[in-house]
Amino acid sequence: MSQIDTLREIITSFESAYRSTPTKLKLLDAFSVCALLTAVLQFVYAKLVGTFPFNSFLAGFFCCVGTFVLTVSLRMKVSEGGSGSGPREFGGYALAMLTLFIAAWNYVG
Repeated sequence: MSQIDTLREIITSFESAYRSTPTKLKLLDAFSVCALLTAVLQFVYAKLVGTFPFNSFLAGFFCCVGTFVLTVSLRMKVSEGGSGSGPREFGGYALAMLTLFIAAWNYVG
């Protein structure tokens, strides 16, 4: 079996398993990817153009990375299911995001 066949097999099994994922979790995945891509774009822009207002770059970059991390942790909590999965986890997520954005806003100046 070649490496390409193994890779196709992995992709096929991932696709079949991901089809059964609930829509809410897929939405969290899409938001996580968007936050991560925004952080990558900010980093590439900073490398190409420069980081003149360095505090602004750091605040934006850390805000995107923090959003990614918090959303992945919410997804892990919600996907576990169990008792209390839902409003309580989202409330903690909203509070953590609010704290993150206030800290970033404070850091910009």
